[in-house]
Amino acid sequence: MAEKRFVLDTNVLIENPRCIASLRNGQENKIHVPYTVLSELDKLKKDARIGHVVSQAVHTLLGDDLVRIMDPGFARSLDDDCYDDRILKEIGHAALNGNLDQPILITNDRILQLKARVHGIPCEEYRDSDPFRSASQRYTGFVEEGEPPVPNCFSWESGTPVFNGPDGLKAIAYQHEAWGVRPRNVYQNLALELLLHPGIDLVSIQSEAGYGKTFLSLAAALLLTLEKKDNPYHKIYLVKPVVEIGSKLGYLPGDVEEKMLPYVRYVHDLLLKLHELRPANRLFLDPSAGNLRLNPKRFEVQPIAFIRGMNIENAVVIIDEMQNLSRNETRALLTRMGEGVKCVCLGDTRQVDHPYLNESNNGLNWVVRKLKGYPNYAHMVLRGERSRGPITDMVIKSKL
Repeated sequence: MAEKRFVLDTNVLIENPRCIASLRNGQENKIHVPYTVLSELDKLKKDARIGHVVSQAVHTLLGDDLVRIMDPGFARSLDDDCYDDRILKEIGHAALNGNLDQPILITNDRILQLKARVHGIPCEEYRDSDPFRSASQRYTGFVEEGEPPVPNCFSWESGTPVFNGPDGLKAIAYQHEAWGVRPRNVYQNLALELLLHPGIDLVSIQSEAGYGKTFLSLAAALLLTLEKKDNPYHKIYLVKPVVEIGSKLGYLPGDVEEKMLPYVRYVHDLLLKLHELRPANRLFLDPSAGNLRLNPKRFEVQPIAFIRGMNIENAVVIIDEMQNLSRNETRALLTRMGEGVKCVCLGDTRQVDHPYLNESNNGLNWVVRKLKGYPNYAHMVLRGERSRGPITDMVIKSKL
């Protein structure tokens, strides 16, 4: 069969970021991408509807050396209205004039990396993050046989998980229940062990979507804040970094909670589900109302920018989608935590939507790599066959 040379349009990459592998058909066909497509992806990467898909498409292009980016010519392809193109033009101009010998562009912008490759400009990521690649995936919360244990890790002994916790070794041969929620598999049960342990202040949980990390965290938070009158936790904060919020947040109507609602509606639905399992009346302003509204004295949704100026005490803080936080944002956020705080960091480093972050350089990965080994920190990777439901199980197994 004759070799085919496919030229991809932007909409094809957005429809299926993994289309390149199927179109190549092994090594049979060649894939070409117009330079204009990169410029179009650059404009779309902050679109609230498809930004995360654009990020996946760019990641695919960047990781495939066999894809050919079509260059219409250095001068014609670079647009003075585009800052990235102006950077490339300035580098090329300085090199041609002999003012810059063998330049190497350092950037974490993946589209700029692709554009630099087209014009023969060597390009590298900021290497400080390279040694920490996928730490949140590699360290699952378990240590293998023969490995030295770390604080708050698990190991298997005769088919039973053993916890190396603050109180010493303990076999986890029982099942937790948090606010009417029973774990569906052993890993969810161990996550609850960490979430409910009084000696662990900071917990991070990594998993693909559908394994219940947000639901389990909310169930544990309700138990910790509403179960006992003498517990140190009086309030729950939900923090969710949403890449596309940016300046758009100010244009949305209403107060902070109403502005954030479109981005955390699923959290409200999960809380209602927990309320049905076991009444959580103190969580709502009027539990008898038809439209339940959260009581800000008990549960508050906060954007990252607001948290930075706060001193949080006596609360459970859930940070969702932490893979979309930078290292500096992560540090700024976690240093807001005062006395009596239980902090839960959730995310999946394989689903980074931020245009300037990647699988190695993101908040969740930095937390695992830097805090592993501290006596009041623990990490868990959720896995198993039973997740959100049978349809989700089928999708995950099929790798749709």
